[in-house]
Amino acid sequence: MSSRISIAVTGASGFCGGHVARAAAARGAEVVCVGRRPGPVGAHRFWDAARELPDLSGIDLVVHCAAAVGDPAPGSAAEAEMYAVNVGGTERLLRAAGGRSVVWVSSASVYDPRRDRALVGEDHPRTGHLNAYGRTKAAGEALALAAGAVVLRPRAVYGPGDTQLLPRLLSRVRAGTLLLPGPDVRLSLTAVENLADACLSAADWAPGAYNVADAEPYARDAAVGRVLRAHGVRARVRHLPLGLARTAARAAEALARAGGGEPALSRYAVDQLAHPVVLDLTRAYAQGWSPRRTLDDYLARAARPAAD
Repeated sequence: MSSRISIAVTGASGFCGGHVARAAAARGAEVVCVGRRPGPVGAHRFWDAARELPDLSGIDLVVHCAAAVGDPAPGSAAEAEMYAVNVGGTERLLRAAGGRSVVWVSSASVYDPRRDRALVGEDHPRTGHLNAYGRTKAAGEALALAAGAVVLRPRAVYGPGDTQLLPRLLSRVRAGTLLLPGPDVRLSLTAVENLADACLSAADWAPGAYNVADAEPYARDAAVGRVLRAHGVRARVRHLPLGLARTAARAAEALARAGGGEPALSRYAVDQLAHPVVLDLTRAYAQGWSPRRTLDDYLARAARPAAD
């Protein structure tokens, strides 16, 4: 990557986008953070993804991390906003990008949860989504793929500054117990540093979709237990029968539909934890990329924050 390349990072005020922006600056790039709020480095250009075209003048590469996340109730204002950002925002970004290279950060949530995901390749069906997030990310990435972008599909991104995965996990500890649906399973996770590295490396990849994750999947129960301990939380991991978890999720979703908020538990959340989901990284490896960070790296840092 040229030391003078100009990279626009959308959503740079967020978790993933912030890491991408910092990594790009560390490699000598000129970074422009595009979004509603400034990023951690570089210049800032305001952009409301749900309503307007971004200013990409003078930009060589666009890394699109901006996204609406969550699990909104069907028919809610939050669901409409998610569609406006994840689908409409993508259309506006691609229109503004013209012939520029675009790396579009998607999610493994686009994969059909009704099919076996013990080893998921990029050709896995992308239908049957359990919530608006999966549907809108699939629709947005379809636009990006049609426009010749590189699309990255990480799963369960974790790391310093995480505002989604870790807080949700910690919030579910009750009386020293964390209930997880179904028996232990193997899951791919993605260190945010691995994702950031892939975002910058992918500028030279052939257009198309690529899974991005840590080199090896993790045993769910052991990984969760280690994360809790690293953050000073002493809790036993217990298994909730899968049928009971699904019933509770349906009830919580019904309450959320009535109130218009997010459910305390959803079928999507149950699915993400209860079934083996391992991403096949062969296609990314063929581009010369390999993940360097692991959960061990993150836990070592989390256990000694005062030393960093």
